[in-house]
Amino acid sequence: MAKKKTTKKATTKKRAKRVGPVSRKRDAETIASIEQLADDVTKDGLKGRDPSVDIPLRTVSNMNWNKRKRILEMGDATQSRELFNVSQARKFMQTLLLAKGCKDLIQAQKTLSLRGMYYMSLHTIEGTKEKTFNEQTESDTVLEDLEVGLGGLREELHVFAKKRGTMVGNITVEDNGDEIDCRRMGTGGYAIPSICEPSVMQFKKCDAKFVLHVEKDTVWSRFNEDRFWEKHNCILTEGSGQPPRGVRRLLHRLNKELGLPVYCLLDCDPWGHYIYSVIKQGSINLAFESERMAIPDAKFMGIRADDYDRCDLSADVRIALNDRDVTRARQIADYPWFKDKRPWQKEIKKLLSNGFKMEVESLITKDISYVTEVYVPERLKARDFLD
Repeated sequence: MAKKKTTKKATTKKRAKRVGPVSRKRDAETIASIEQLADDVTKDGLKGRDPSVDIPLRTVSNMNWNKRKRILEMGDATQSRELFNVSQARKFMQTLLLAKGCKDLIQAQKTLSLRGMYYMSLHTIEGTKEKTFNEQTESDTVLEDLEVGLGGLREELHVFAKKRGTMVGNITVEDNGDEIDCRRMGTGGYAIPSICEPSVMQFKKCDAKFVLHVEKDTVWSRFNEDRFWEKHNCILTEGSGQPPRGVRRLLHRLNKELGLPVYCLLDCDPWGHYIYSVIKQGSINLAFESERMAIPDAKFMGIRADDYDRCDLSADVRIALNDRDVTRARQIADYPWFKDKRPWQKEIKKLLSNGFKMEVESLITKDISYVTEVYVPERLKARDFLD
């Protein structure tokens, strides 16, 4: 008699209930803000006033440095967009058009890319040859204005940007109901989503002791291939240059919610310094959300201006500073959060006196794994950072 064939019953992990890109409560608040915007415009018209929308200014002059909190904050200055002002009517219309589009997205519990939002709002105005938008940069800028006007992140408007940024390391996350073990992500890593809010991403098992954020994918790949995150028990992230808000929001959450120190390995040039400034203090465009984006305790690990001599690098790695670099370096030195810090003044002065900049990849001239096996481990051990 043939043996009865038995099969092992497959076990599947119960998926978490999907709740949308942000919380229902926050969605309701955002819709209420959009409806209030529309009500204010309607009331102006009914009372015979010129309908207008006030938008906070996203300029350096409207930024305040909160020394106690160590973050950038937005000031109170606003600009008015009036329907019956020829120079402002177009942006007035675009603002209301995109506000309606965002409300429709929230009510449908769906998200759309910046590109998709442009096309959803694109049409020719009836009876004219005038298009609502000539190009996507117009809608992108108005969406940023809408964010600050409504007091909410773009992600809370259910709009997302192209994914940029990667993570690997000793942490498990739940992304929209799917459990992701970042220890098992192969050579490509986990693509950090544009929307990293707690309703979408939750942190599960985390053994990591710190986060190492590197500037570019090329450097990240070297650290990943050398299994640096495994040897040093950390999380490794990259932002493909200046990190998009999804990466910054994730770094902020890892620091605030899990208490993980954030160390930044960036190029030795004014742009690397600026990237660090954005991660640490916040940016002009998102100053109204620095509380949820900035990481005041983030540390700058390098590469540093004195590494040319300290690491005995060859002249081949030197990239001459141009006039734009010099101007930018001096601007950064005058930032109030760097101005009173002697180590940073010394660093920028040394960069300018060298007359050249260097990329993190320049350390490869020492050895292909010098950055992962010598440079960073030595900095970590000595706690040799700029703050």
